[in-house]
Amino acid sequence: MSPRALSVSAHTIRLILKSQSTCRACLLRRNYATISLDIDTELASKIDQIPLDRYRNFSIVAHVDHGKSTLSDRLLELTGTIPKGSKGQFLDRLDVERERGITVKAQTCTMLYNYKGEDYLLHLVDTPGHVDFRAEVSRSYASCEGALLLIDASQGVQAQTVANFFLAYSLGLELIPVINKIDLGHANIDRAKEQIETMFELDADRAIAVSAKRGTNVESVLPAVVERISPPTGRIENALRCLLVDSWFDTYLGVVLLINVVDGSIRKGDKVLSAHSKLKYDVKDVGIMHPDRKPMPHLKSGQVGYVVLGMKNIHEALVGDTVMHVGQEVEPLPGFEEPQPMVFVGAFPAEGIEFARLDDRINQLVLNDRSVSIQRETSNALGQGWRIGFLGTLHASVFQDRLSKEYGAQLLITAPTVPYKIIWADDTESIIRNPDDFPDPATQRTKVRSLMEPMVKAIMSFPQEYLGDVIELCENNRGSQVDMTFLSQGNQVLLQYKIPTAHLVDDFFGKLKGLTRGYATLDYEDGGYQVADLVKLTLLVNGNSVDALAQVMHKSLAEKRGREWVKRFKKFLRQQLFETVIQAAIGSRIIARETISARRKDVLAKLHASDITRRQKLLRNQKEGKKNMRMIGKVSIPQEAYQGFLSRNEPRA
Repeated sequence: MSPRALSVSAHTIRLILKSQSTCRACLLRRNYATISLDIDTELASKIDQIPLDRYRNFSIVAHVDHGKSTLSDRLLELTGTIPKGSKGQFLDRLDVERERGITVKAQTCTMLYNYKGEDYLLHLVDTPGHVDFRAEVSRSYASCEGALLLIDASQGVQAQTVANFFLAYSLGLELIPVINKIDLGHANIDRAKEQIETMFELDADRAIAVSAKRGTNVESVLPAVVERISPPTGRIENALRCLLVDSWFDTYLGVVLLINVVDGSIRKGDKVLSAHSKLKYDVKDVGIMHPDRKPMPHLKSGQVGYVVLGMKNIHEALVGDTVMHVGQEVEPLPGFEEPQPMVFVGAFPAEGIEFARLDDRINQLVLNDRSVSIQRETSNALGQGWRIGFLGTLHASVFQDRLSKEYGAQLLITAPTVPYKIIWADDTESIIRNPDDFPDPATQRTKVRSLMEPMVKAIMSFPQEYLGDVIELCENNRGSQVDMTFLSQGNQVLLQYKIPTAHLVDDFFGKLKGLTRGYATLDYEDGGYQVADLVKLTLLVNGNSVDALAQVMHKSLAEKRGREWVKRFKKFLRQQLFETVIQAAIGSRIIARETISARRKDVLAKLHASDITRRQKLLRNQKEGKKNMRMIGKVSIPQEAYQGFLSRNEPRA
């Protein structure tokens, strides 16, 4: 069957595939460009009849695990977008999202809602709650005019609720307070209302109390969305301006873009231009997510949907970019900003894993997450690998989980590092992401003006009884207090500290949860760079540097960390026929040492009544042999030693 241009139903596609001897994957790869899903003309006609003033674009602002995804499910059911009783967390489509109970990728859905006899077009964004995915959150908020401020009635306002509220407020979103989980026995609705008024200065009397899990009073949410959130302000007669909200990679379509059409309209066949990359494209397909991909004749001002431009490389999809018609160039929309990785790790194939195969799988996963930066690097100890940048430690952990579960690939991950800034003597600046690139002490003395480390402003909430312990933890991590607020009626404290990012990624949240018996929550935002006394700590085995384990840190931590390193690494090395010396060093200065004695053979075992000089000769020869062996012998470090040493430093959730 020769390829030809046609538009057929999904049923017809299945019949075509069944009738061919060619494998399904090969046939689709050959013919997909000419096969498209049918346009739902009835749905398209219904949407076209809805005027712009009956559009509502909104998201959900909340702390992680306060019920965003469950509330989204109920709203989709109420509007008939998905059938009642569908599997939970419909918009959490990644396996790792369902297993961890978190949202990682922002998901969208268009809903039709009839209110007082009139149809409304609602667009919902289910955003991540965890701070590592702030880039997902901010660009999703930018495509909305309002948001539901979701608060757990049993836990009250938490750190990420506050941070996400201020992010939404700064973008001018209309906020509707929603108190969730009112069905729980320890729910405290009055406390939640009090916090809404004192923390956010919103009218608590207009808050909506619901139980998303049971569906209690959820039907009151959408009328509030219609009445209290403004419609989009764009104009269809203006020149096209689309905000690029998100992107993902499809095996057959290439890069799929999620866009918010601010002005004008876009349809299949249009020629468009990227404002920032200046690249031109032909529009291959347009449509909405309802809840899955539904092709439409066009998208117009106020709508949020997807477009396919024939991009093959996701790095051309600049999130926050403006898409416009060729020949009708307009002023780009504000807010374009490239996501900057905060945490970097070295990644190497586990033993028995082929590098080329793993390289393909990592790059496939990066196609769906352009906030990950990746470049090749080589370690003397671990061979070929990658230096991968993430938005945070949870982001790194999720990436590793997805690689393992979706591609069956295993990685050896080095301790997370952060980007340091170097101000050179000639006033130029450079960012160091790999400890190998950090200047040695001699270079620092002659060519470096100052060394700077990244900082974050950490926002923590926890019961007042743990205040002393948390302050001590922050001070021990070189933090400086910014603000402290006592929340009313909840015996809660909201504490803000400025902390080095390097301490934050060193399991700071795990220590915080341990001190507060799991009651603390943490959020953070970028705090810029600050001058610091930094050194590079290196591990040596018989004088040879183990480059994969080197780390940059503050000078005050180096000696203690060095002693810990040599003791820990000693546990994982085998005894050799010669003495093995493990050292921690800053440049040429040794600050800690451990020794593994040689495995010795009893050379006197066969001697009975011999002369003392004979014994001494044998022992002397053995000693010389051990000395020579140490000079030419090489310590073979098994990969299990690296895995054991790095296990506590793996990124954590």
